[in-house]
Amino acid sequence: MKPQLIEQFIALLGQSGVVTDAEARQAYCSDWLGKWQGATPVVLRPANTEQVSAAVRLCHTHNLPIVPQGGNTGMSGGAIPDTSGAQVVLSLERMKRIRAVDPINDTITVDAGVLLAQVQEAARDVDRLFPLSLGAEGSCTIGGNLATNAGGTAVLRYGNMRSLALGLEVVLVDGRIWDGLRGLRKDNTGFDLRDLFIGSEGSLGIITGAVLKLYPQQLGRCAAWVGSQTPEQLTALLAHLRSACGERLVAFEMLSDACLQLVLKHVDGAVAPLSSQTAYHALIELSDTRLADLAALLTESLGQGLEAGWIDDAVVASNETQAMQFWRLREGISQAQVRAGKAVKHDIALPISRLAAFISEADTLLGKQFPALQLLNFGHLGDGNLHYNVLLPWDVSAEDYHRYTAELNRAVHDLVMQHNGSISAEHGVGQLRRDEVRHYKSPVEMELMLSIKQALDPNQLLNPGKVL
Repeated sequence: MKPQLIEQFIALLGQSGVVTDAEARQAYCSDWLGKWQGATPVVLRPANTEQVSAAVRLCHTHNLPIVPQGGNTGMSGGAIPDTSGAQVVLSLERMKRIRAVDPINDTITVDAGVLLAQVQEAARDVDRLFPLSLGAEGSCTIGGNLATNAGGTAVLRYGNMRSLALGLEVVLVDGRIWDGLRGLRKDNTGFDLRDLFIGSEGSLGIITGAVLKLYPQQLGRCAAWVGSQTPEQLTALLAHLRSACGERLVAFEMLSDACLQLVLKHVDGAVAPLSSQTAYHALIELSDTRLADLAALLTESLGQGLEAGWIDDAVVASNETQAMQFWRLREGISQAQVRAGKAVKHDIALPISRLAAFISEADTLLGKQFPALQLLNFGHLGDGNLHYNVLLPWDVSAEDYHRYTAELNRAVHDLVMQHNGSISAEHGVGQLRRDEVRHYKSPVEMELMLSIKQALDPNQLLNPGKVL
């Protein structure tokens, strides 16, 4: 990149807003998984929306492709530049202003670079709840959460980021600013532009601010761990708990016993919650705005599940410490996978009514095709998001790993589509699933998506090579 252009960026953003040092730039060119490596001539770090607009306008003038980046905690390589060295990284990490908190309207307005954990804390300060919860909440940003339509553990009750956002502020490819920061729950004045940008992974515009929904703070909480023999039994229990507990049901996480055994082996301090061993397990959580006796409600509901034969055993957490121990088992699966081998991961979504059939067919299919490989099946049963992973040994060669990945992806994703599912539930498309999206989307869907991209970014400058 020409020195004169670097000087123009410095004039717009200040010296601290432009990173040119090769070593410092590298931190923005690789993902936290170490899966993708890229290159960039410069990293732009604007401090506010006006600076984002000015930087994007200058990039547009010089036909420079831009890769927006938040906390860089994604799972699909959506925030990493390619290896050409021609793509500019635009990091929103300096945009950390909480612009307004309105407990009467139950909204909070924030910059895109604010960490998820900071939004949660700001909500607590006014006795409110922002319910999105992710393992990376201490490092992921709101802009990234919106760009990937992040889900998390509480989607069952509160929905994903699309459901939690009321308004957006977006910088378009030519630097113009769309101000849609309206905290309205009803606005029937035309196309919903907000939903166009949420989940687009920075390929249509750069999200710089958002109005998010807040909820009443939850005063009561209760968790339980149950053991069952089949996913069919757990889906029946889920339907029962929805009826018996209503909106108090916040989470229903499922994992196979293979996942639990992996955690018990590889995560320090992990202890099995039940004395008996079952083929499947579920972590269930209720919460309420009142200090109600949730333990009694959950105990009664699970007792009915035992009588119906849906579960073999259950334990209700007696205190917050035990509840956190349950959650550490569920959250320890990712860590255990890393220590046990190399996983080929599938972040898929299915209608809840089709989950059990999919798991049965997938287990049978992969058991025949890949009998030596271990299947790890876990996820957010309450919203149909399944992480159907296959564990390969540590010493698998790079060539074999890529071959297995291609074969496994095709087998799993073909079956997902047969059950009217999605090949990406909460991790986004990025680079990881880009080509598969083209394979599985209908020609009409692809034409519509490409038409929208062409209308908003005709020169393909926003996050090129991602999603499409």
